Amino acid sequence: MEDDKKYTTISLPVQLNEKIKQKIAGTGFHSVSSYVTYVLRQLVSETIEKPEEPKQNNSAFSKEDEEKVKDRLRGLGYLE
Repeated sequence: MEDDKKYTTISLPVQLNEKIKQKIAGTGFHSVSSYVTYVLRQLVSETIEKPEEPKQNNSAFSKEDEEKVKDRLRGLGYLE
């Protein structure tokens, strides 16, 4: 049976794309797309695997989750 996976396209700023290319050079990642897919899967699985914590401040994320997201965004070049 053929691989029935379907994909979408996500646009990244050129500067971020270049930073990711530099980051993955010499690693097992063969493309920016494979790296971004890996990072997003990790992030999503972390949020799904954690039991829900009681909301303390009408935020969709706990403080810890918020810091993890910010750290990832910094690592990807979206935040400084």
